[in-house]
Amino acid sequence: MPQGKVESVPQDGLTTRQRRNQALLAVHTGPGKGKSTAAFGMAMRAWNQGFDIGVFQFVKSAKWKVGEEQTMLALNELHERTGAGGPVEWHKMGQGWSWLRRTDDAEQDHAEAARDGWREIARRLSVEQHRFYVLDEFTYPIKWGWIDGEEVARTLAERPGNQHVIITGRRRSVPFPYRGIRCVRHPCDAHAHESPCRTYSPRDHRRYHRPQGAGSYALARRCSYLRV
Repeated sequence: MPQGKVESVPQDGLTTRQRRNQALLAVHTGPGKGKSTAAFGMAMRAWNQGFDIGVFQFVKSAKWKVGEEQTMLALNELHERTGAGGPVEWHKMGQGWSWLRRTDDAEQDHAEAARDGWREIARRLSVEQHRFYVLDEFTYPIKWGWIDGEEVARTLAERPGNQHVIITGRRRSVPFPYRGIRCVRHPCDAHAHESPCRTYSPRDHRRYHRPQGAGSYALARRCSYLRV
């Protein structure tokens, strides 16, 4: 696609402006790193356009310190203080959805928590509460059978207005257009591990760097992404 020119024009009767204004629904999937990072980058661009942002993380522990979360919440504070950009909400299943008020200290059932999260997202879609949604690692509860994939597909296909939805997760479980992210090369291949701008954990070392012989290491699957 040289010089920004498309190779073919869809025969859908829409103008270029109308196509650009269509609501986006996409899945970032594949074995490589960068799925959530790409989605949050899109969310930041949406914030700059003044969109109302809703982020829902379905798997990550509440104890994890996610840099993107701090950035997006800082952007929300900037919006509240100056009016720049748009409002941002960030919710984690791991710490208990903020709209649920539980009175007991018993460990909540993860499957039910995932369903609670999806029900709230479906409600917000129905009333067009946000303009841009990130459903981070949402493919997993669908794959595990906690959430009905057919219901998700139907709800998202029938969502009203101009609401953009980005889904991330290693296992693609919904029949939507997707971006495959695969391993090309990563600093971990050269034994370069954690840094302030790159995610890496001891679990990744155990999983992806099991010794395959004297002085050798398995190739890391935590890799910089390539869209295919």
